Amino acid sequence: MRTLAQSPVDPAFVQDPYSFYEAARAGGPLFRWEDYGLVCAVSAAAVGAILRDRRFGREAPPGRAPRIPDHLAPFYAVEAHSMLELEPPRHTRLRSLVLRAFTSRRIAALEPGIAALSEALVDDIPAGGFDLLPAFAQKLPVIVIARLLGVPEERAPDLLAWSNAMVGMYQARRTRETEAAAVAATEAFVAFMRAHVEARRARPADDLITQLIAAEEAGERLTTDELISTCILLLNAGHEATVHGLGNGVKALLEHGGPGGALAPAAVEATVEEILRFDPPLHLFTRWVYEDVEIGGHLFRRGDQVGCLLAAANRDPAVWDEPAVFRPDRPVRQNLSFGAGLHFCVGAPLARLELRVALPVLFRRLPGLRLAAPPEYADLYHFHGLKALRLAAD
Repeated sequence: MRTLAQSPVDPAFVQDPYSFYEAARAGGPLFRWEDYGLVCAVSAAAVGAILRDRRFGREAPPGRAPRIPDHLAPFYAVEAHSMLELEPPRHTRLRSLVLRAFTSRRIAALEPGIAALSEALVDDIPAGGFDLLPAFAQKLPVIVIARLLGVPEERAPDLLAWSNAMVGMYQARRTRETEAAAVAATEAFVAFMRAHVEARRARPADDLITQLIAAEEAGERLTTDELISTCILLLNAGHEATVHGLGNGVKALLEHGGPGGALAPAAVEATVEEILRFDPPLHLFTRWVYEDVEIGGHLFRRGDQVGCLLAAANRDPAVWDEPAVFRPDRPVRQNLSFGAGLHFCVGAPLARLELRVALPVLFRRLPGLRLAAPPEYADLYHFHGLKALRLAAD
């Protein structure tokens, strides 16, 4: 197994991480990423195997959890109740409760509202050039999540700011300043959500918070802290993926000649899957090793950590024909952008729905949509999204 060095904040890597992934994959399914001190999987087979194997998980084994500094205690107090960071049996209970409320029927019912919101956001886009991210891509998912949860839509800017600050904790460019911002956002977000949980206890409504409270009061013992962490997780994870999915997707479509028929009703599902495969919002996801296990010819020991490079797996030539080529007409098949196994993203159906609905509206309402400036990715790793996407339309 080779050891490779590559700073995740290097400007060239930020703009094009895929060249590094290809070089890493040339040496086999695994490599040691020196900058992280982490063995990483780059092949689809190895990434998929690790994500699905219950000998790997998100929760640190006893004695291996890093010490939490005092100044970060409020942030990790929320993480302690997040199903993203937990394993069975607690993960099973939390995920079951969320899926009981966050049903496919409830998600499907959001489609008309997403379409109407997309139309309204396009109405507000100023004539001439504009940046897609603040004008459309950032607003759409945060408003959808606010409506779903049942919190005031006019607080969407606060939700967006809190979310952006909190996800800074997962970025390679994290500093003491970003940590302080994340803690402040966490405390504000928790106070906001706690007030709304208490309000919904007194006045139930047709929203996700009420449904989660009902599940708790039906005897499943979902605590208030768990409910708050779940709502924060849905906002942060759901918002981040859709913002980058929209931005990266529009960029890919425009750089490859525009959508053509790729956003027609019969074609849009395949196009969305190709967007997610080709340039996904999340690139690196880690797992702890719970018992000695061999993957890709390497023996992992209990207590090790391993990185799963989802974006590298999505461009594995062993699975995908011409993987570095954006082809919206590829047959729909599974990719690893939303993970796999026990921790497969519960918000994936909503993210896919938002992309399927919003992209056709955007291109239909803005004929002649084109790039007005070269796109530039932001320094967000292990996420992957644009700093800005300057566009113009006829």
